[in-house]
Amino acid sequence: MSEFEPKIIVFLCNWCSYAGADLAGVSRYQYPTNVRTVRVMCSTRVSPHIVLELLKDGADGVMVTGCHPGDCHYINGNYYTQKRIELAQRLLKLTGLEPERMRLDWVSASEGEKFANVVKDFVGKLKELGPTPVKKDEKLVGRLEAAVEASKYFRLKVLTGKEINLTSKGNVYGETLKVEDLDEMMVRATEEEYRNSLILHLTNHKSYSVKELAKEMGEPTEKTLEHVVSLRAKNMLALDHIEGSTPKYKAIVIGGA
Repeated sequence: MSEFEPKIIVFLCNWCSYAGADLAGVSRYQYPTNVRTVRVMCSTRVSPHIVLELLKDGADGVMVTGCHPGDCHYINGNYYTQKRIELAQRLLKLTGLEPERMRLDWVSASEGEKFANVVKDFVGKLKELGPTPVKKDEKLVGRLEAAVEASKYFRLKVLTGKEINLTSKGNVYGETLKVEDLDEMMVRATEEEYRNSLILHLTNHKSYSVKELAKEMGEPTEKTLEHVVSLRAKNMLALDHIEGSTPKYKAIVIGGA
């Protein structure tokens, strides 16, 4: 039986890591041919939902590479990249898929050898993890779909995109937040939005009771009820029917299902 060879998507920043990868080729540094590269103007152009979508569709791993902190062609681009990848990794962990299948590295235009070594190391780690379980686990695919949708929510986009302002310049009232407080807020918001997104995914084509949702999601009934109440208040979840004395809920699909 042939050894497992992971399929990897690598995003390369136009100004640094793309040139570093090119230098690796010119210098004939050897690295595995498992990677398929995508060139972007800045690593920050790789949104969390893109990485999650690729993993949902069967990629064994996704790596994002960019300029070293402080060297970004667009000043703060790679800073936001780091925050977005952290968000994607949090969501990935919530789905049950290994966060190690997603990686962020800084590679300058002069670091051809480093690029080759980074690829080698990532391929080695993915071989240890084995093939992605996505193709054999429909529930995991559903959880990843929920993570993709959660990553697009405005609340999470604001928190990942406003950290510099919120921790240094302050909000509209001039109030600044501590980095650790904002990180805690981000973790809590990520979990809440993922759970809400998962409920909407589950109830999109079938009605569920709160207890059924709690069992499917593996969380306490009281916590699930909080999410259901929140989604109903936002007019995203509706009472579908009552079975005996048990309410069953279904997602509200804009424009009809």
